[in-house]
Amino acid sequence: MKFKERNIQISMIIITLMMIILRFLLNEKGRTNPDSIRYMRFAHVFPTIDNTTTPLGYPLSIKFFTFFGADEFWSSKIVGIAAFLFILFFTWKKNFFFKESVVLSALFSFLSIYSYTMSEALILPFVLIFLYTCSLIIKGKLEKGKAIFYLSLSLIALYNIRYSSLFMMAGTGLFGLIFLKRTYSKIFIISGLIGGIFVVLYKFLFIDYFNENYVNEFLEIGLHPTSKLLVELFQGLCTTFNPFIHIANPGGGIINYAIYGIGLLNILLICWLFIRYKLSESEFFFVFISISGIVCSYLIQYFYSVNPIDYRLMAPFSFAVWLVYFRKLFLLFNNNVYAIGFLSIASGMLFTWLSRGNYLENRKEMQHFLQSEKLDKVPLKFYLETAEDLDKIQVAELISTINPNVTLSFKPTDTLSRTTLTRYKVLQKIKIDKNKYQ
Repeated sequence: MKFKERNIQISMIIITLMMIILRFLLNEKGRTNPDSIRYMRFAHVFPTIDNTTTPLGYPLSIKFFTFFGADEFWSSKIVGIAAFLFILFFTWKKNFFFKESVVLSALFSFLSIYSYTMSEALILPFVLIFLYTCSLIIKGKLEKGKAIFYLSLSLIALYNIRYSSLFMMAGTGLFGLIFLKRTYSKIFIISGLIGGIFVVLYKFLFIDYFNENYVNEFLEIGLHPTSKLLVELFQGLCTTFNPFIHIANPGGGIINYAIYGIGLLNILLICWLFIRYKLSESEFFFVFISISGIVCSYLIQYFYSVNPIDYRLMAPFSFAVWLVYFRKLFLLFNNNVYAIGFLSIASGMLFTWLSRGNYLENRKEMQHFLQSEKLDKVPLKFYLETAEDLDKIQVAELISTINPNVTLSFKPTDTLSRTTLTRYKVLQKIKIDKNKYQ
């Protein structure tokens, strides 16, 4: 039985790795988005601090791999694949949710994250280390000053990759306060406070130094009505916890009922399993930190401009829930649980094939254009009328995978410059292979 299970695991890992690679190669712009432009530009111009909208962690990880000869785009893909492999190696080495991590990584949503040029790919291994550290503390295998040091360090590392890790700091401290009588409560409280102190120092010593108006620019009370946010929360959670399809059709339609319906049924099953089969102290903490992160992600939308809740933004918080969920499923159904991973990969293959583009061909076309115009190694601007011009910005995303030193411009006068590109300027000279499923 062990031999059979090992073969299943090896097969799933190999197929998942292949799908991660195909996921960005069979995409017209290599699985990038507007934030990817900023990440790759930041990595390219470092040690110049390009912006404070993002922490340093992810851009520096991209920069690290450029020293081995890869450009910023390919380095970002190496980061994603390395994150995937690290999670599997760490869980196997520490005998910590290994089976669960194999299935989790095969889920189409997480597979998509590993292939994305986004910081969620990097944060997942650090979330795993954070959960492992907390598990050791709760079990009494890591105590006193050593426990505070490692837990504080993991929280600070998380914050240096994504600012939303502040919610994990808050959840860690709150957990300690709620269970004040337990021996490890002080460790969680002190570590949460240390993390909070770091955030304050980071704000005054780093963010304010480079952009003193950062908070004022992003804070805005009453951004969205509750009626809209609750609908987005429901839709976001249903796609986050749908094990097969994590993207709804933005145009609506009957298919969304199926997508949201499967996600909702899965959420109900998760709740039932967690109530029916008692959670250990570590498992309870995992679920607690996930729920607190989701709640904070919802509340922050009332006064901070962020994208609507979706599988990508929720990945650092849903990660722990999925691990506990799969552990319960393995207890009940043994190796049959691997079928979920294979079914998710199959649905991912179908979706990827239907929505396929050709990144390598598009890259070749764009590279030829930039080189012929002598724009492949100079700072560029890309003009947009509004930030919501998603169709036009895709051209900028493709350009940034070749020349990452691209800045978005909203000034019409900039278009007079030779180094300012527009969608029209580019597409009148080259043709991009686009998919019809956006």
